[in-house]
Amino acid sequence: MKKKISAKDKFLADIIGIISQSKESAIRSVDFERVLMYWKLGERILVEEQQGKKRAEYGTYLLKNLADKLEPQFGSGFSYRQLARARQFYKIYPIVSALRTQFNWMQYKLLIHINDSDKRDYYELEALHNAWNGRELERQINSSLYERLLLSNDKKSVLAVARKERMPVDPNEIIKDPSTLEFLGLKKESSYYEKDIETAIIDNLQFFLLELGNGFSFVARQKRILLEDDEFFVDLVCYNRLLRCFVLIDIKTGKLTHKDLGQMQMYVNYYDRDIKLPEENLTIGLLLCADKNDAVVKYSLPKDNKTIMASQYKLYLPSEKELLKELKKIAPPPCLSS
Repeated sequence: MKKKISAKDKFLADIIGIISQSKESAIRSVDFERVLMYWKLGERILVEEQQGKKRAEYGTYLLKNLADKLEPQFGSGFSYRQLARARQFYKIYPIVSALRTQFNWMQYKLLIHINDSDKRDYYELEALHNAWNGRELERQINSSLYERLLLSNDKKSVLAVARKERMPVDPNEIIKDPSTLEFLGLKKESSYYEKDIETAIIDNLQFFLLELGNGFSFVARQKRILLEDDEFFVDLVCYNRLLRCFVLIDIKTGKLTHKDLGQMQMYVNYYDRDIKLPEENLTIGLLLCADKNDAVVKYSLPKDNKTIMASQYKLYLPSEKELLKELKKIAPPPCLSS
C-alpha cells in the first residue's frame, strides 16, 4: 500500500524545492551575467578598434595594452587571449537578444571557435535541445559528431532535424558510423572480450546513450531470447522515442561477418513479431564492431534494408589527420580553374 504523504512532509518538500530552484536560477543568472560582460567587452573593443582601422597593428596593440592593465588587477579572465575571444564573440553574435540564456561562457567559448556557421548552428541547437553542459558539448565537438552524421546524411537533413523542422525517420539520421567510445577508458592497443566492452558501456551508460544519439533510453542488458530449446542473448536493448522503436545492440570485438548480420536479423525479426506493439515502428539492429567490410554488409542485407546497421567503434577520439581524411570524403576540394 502506497504511503500517504503528510501535509508537514509536503510543506517541507515545497520549501526545499523553492530553495533549490532559487539557487539554480542564481547560478544561471551569474553565468549569463559573465556572458553579457564578455559580449559588452567585445562590443567596446571593436568600436575602439574601428576608430584606428587605418593602422594595421592597432587591434593587436590595443588588446595587448588592455590585457597588461586588466590582468594584474582582475586575473586571467582578462588576458590577451580572453579579450580576443570577447571580440570574436561579439563579431559572431552582434545582437545581444540572440544570446542563449541557458549557455555559460565555457559553452560560448567552444562555439565561437567553430568557423563554419552551419556547423556552429548545429552544435548550438543540439546543446540547447539536449541540455548539454560544457563538458558534453566539448566531447561532441571533439568527437566530430557533425562530420560523422554528414558521412551518411546530407547537410540539409542534419540541420533540419537539429532545428526541429522535421522528425528523424531514418536511423542513419541519429546513429553515427563510426561510433567514438573513448569515454570507456580502454586502450586501443589492447584486445578485449565482448563482455569487457559491454561492462564498460554499462559503467558509462550516460555517455554511451549520448554517443548513440538523440532520444535513446536503456531497456535491458543480456536480454534472453528463447526459441524452442535454443537460448540467445542480445547484448544491449535500447528504445528510441524519436524513431519510436526498439534498438538491439550486439558488440563484436573482431571483424564483422555475414553470420553476425544473420543473427542480428533473427533478433530483429523476433522483436518485430513478438515484442513490439502494433503502433511502434520496425525494430533496428545495430552491430558495434571493431572492424567491418562495407561490401560484406551491403551484400549480406536486402537492397531496401533500413533496419540493420553496422557501426565501427573507436576507443579513442580521432586524430587531426584522421579527421581531415574523413572531411575530404564528405567535402572534396574544389577544382582549380585554369
